[in-house]
Amino acid sequence: MNILIVEDDEKMVNLLQTGLRQDGVVSDAVNNGPEALSIIDSHDYDLVVLDIMLPGEMDGIAICKEIRKKKINIPVIMVTARESIEDRVRGLDAGADDYLPKPFSLAEFMARVRALARRGRSLDQPVLQIADLILDPAKHSVERGGRQIKLSKKEFRLLEYLMRYKNRVITRTMLIEHIWGYKINYNSKVVDVYINYLRKKVDDNFPRKLISTIRGVGYMIKD
Repeated sequence: MNILIVEDDEKMVNLLQTGLRQDGVVSDAVNNGPEALSIIDSHDYDLVVLDIMLPGEMDGIAICKEIRKKKINIPVIMVTARESIEDRVRGLDAGADDYLPKPFSLAEFMARVRALARRGRSLDQPVLQIADLILDPAKHSVERGGRQIKLSKKEFRLLEYLMRYKNRVITRTMLIEHIWGYKINYNSKVVDVYINYLRKKVDDNFPRKLISTIRGVGYMIKD
């Protein structure tokens, strides 16, 4: 799964992303409406976690209405300190699929995310393919040239992230935050080590090399 969190409270973002990482879920975070709509247009998310109260002229209700106006079929769960019946009705009428008032437990949040995922787009996660490399998120399988490739959990998440954002330079910092969280030092060589693991399994026995190093910046998989 790949989730977008739209929330301006940094502590709340860190809490939610920690829970999602522990469940093996990749997430991005933005703190305002215009940036949220821009990234939703250009990325393929499985779910949006949307706070109602945001800085600027566009609140969560307006964002959700705009998502539905654009016919973007993506599950939306609203989280907010507003808990009146009227506020819940406004959120659901705007197009939200679920509504979770603050404060809430991380366990309940994760349960609701999993419930929405089961009945949302993640039931039909698209198979990712670049050249003859195929990754199936639903089956948790990888093959290249018709040969199955066995990857560890971290290797699989790393490859999936690179393939989802193909043709884009992915920095080491981005990989650390999305795959390992904040548990390791940003100067750690763990990313380089795992990229080497991937290369041995995905590239070494094939004439075309897919994983490129952008010196001093990060890595990229080109389509």
